[in-house]
Amino acid sequence: MAIAGAKIYFILLGLVQQVVLKHILGLQNYGALGRVQSVASVVYNPIVSTSVQGVSRAVSSAADEDREATTRRVLGIHGVAILPVALLFFLGAPTIAIAIGAPHLTLALRIVSGVLFLYGLYTPLVGVLNGQKRFGAQAALDALFASLRTVGLLAGAYYFAKRGAGVEGALAGFVAAACLILLIALPIAGLGRAGHGGTSVRQHLAFLAPLLGGQLALNMLFQCDLTLLGRFAADAAEAARLPVTEADTLAGAYRNAQLFCFLPYQLLLSITFVLFPLLATAKRDGDTAAVARYTTTGVRLALIIAGAMVSVTASLPQGLLTLVFGQDSATLGSPAMSVLALGLGSFAVFGILVTVLTSLGREKLSAALTCVALALVVTMCFIQVRGQPFGPDMLLRTAYATSAGLGLATIMTAVAVRKVAGAIVGLATVLRTALALGCCVGMGRALGELGKLETLVAAAGIGLVYLLLLVVTRELTRKDLELIRGVMGRGQRSA
Repeated sequence: MAIAGAKIYFILLGLVQQVVLKHILGLQNYGALGRVQSVASVVYNPIVSTSVQGVSRAVSSAADEDREATTRRVLGIHGVAILPVALLFFLGAPTIAIAIGAPHLTLALRIVSGVLFLYGLYTPLVGVLNGQKRFGAQAALDALFASLRTVGLLAGAYYFAKRGAGVEGALAGFVAAACLILLIALPIAGLGRAGHGGTSVRQHLAFLAPLLGGQLALNMLFQCDLTLLGRFAADAAEAARLPVTEADTLAGAYRNAQLFCFLPYQLLLSITFVLFPLLATAKRDGDTAAVARYTTTGVRLALIIAGAMVSVTASLPQGLLTLVFGQDSATLGSPAMSVLALGLGSFAVFGILVTVLTSLGREKLSAALTCVALALVVTMCFIQVRGQPFGPDMLLRTAYATSAGLGLATIMTAVAVRKVAGAIVGLATVLRTALALGCCVGMGRALGELGKLETLVAAAGIGLVYLLLLVVTRELTRKDLELIRGVMGRGQRSA
């Protein structure tokens, strides 16, 4: 619950951050910044996830007397590995910029290589805290870093936008924030002590390799639609004899829609941080009943939470985009958002499912399923978007292609989890959640265009209706409230 609270703070602050960035930079430069971060996150997000999960597993599975030595050993592995990765990204920035159809973003890509390097040093420290089950400290760092990153991005964008380099300035502020959080995290997590015992270098690397491959594929899946849209839009702009920078405008509107649609995935990351060490420990102890129980509970929570958020974002795309990002983003992005909300809602559940597989030692299967999902989305984007005339219809086509690929991949992964864990969320839960979601989307569409205040009221009302429908269908019961109270009580007693 501490991590979930920090994640909610992170999401809300990130939303404010994006709104202000769009205001400072304008839609086109905001889209350019989004394209840089989309490409860079394909590299640094796998570093984040692999570092946290890999170090957490090593620390949590070590015997008490070996924990300090294990901490020192795995931190050293990650510290040595990140330097060549960051250097390669820096040197390859011109090639990457050309590949995505944005040679004007080369300098920005080189700046963000600094974030990659600092993340590679910081996130293993978060993994230490997670493996020690120091969730409060982890949550505090998450919240602090969210604040520092927001200040850095906004201050850098504001200062350098007046000098015609707002995108580069924002990323320089991001680098400064990452450097500061690293210095703060070092004394909190500690570096362990040299010694013997615990996970060996070979064992740790053997675990990390398929996990990194899976996370790389997952984050390529996470960002491929925006990246491909930017490239295809740049090609279409050239064909229409427009500047390639016009593609940044479409990318900016699509990214605004993505930010709402990604909310379920971002919030559900808090479940993965808790679920991973619990499942890893149960697997180590051979407790099959606990594995099944944790899996069922985690996936059920993911489905219900994702449904609650999608019920709002899929119902009110025009109103939400106008309210937060302005009419220009709403005009271009709202048709795509109504479709993309459903696709990325399924992607949020997909993220939980692959976490279950990874924590149960099925990293290769997790990576393979993620690669299949990536192949589906990329293939569909090529079929639906490539070669289309430049214009807003490219956004809607991208959303349809992405949602279809992600929906199919989620079903395939759910089948795999059922076989590996011996349990999955019940069909009744799926049907009840789908019914509540469908009713809410229908209600939202019936409301038509709304003003800003009306959008806020409607969003709250739709969320409430979703929950009431789950109560009426007895998906949410008193047992769920007792579970929450029990968790809170154990947390208070531990404190």
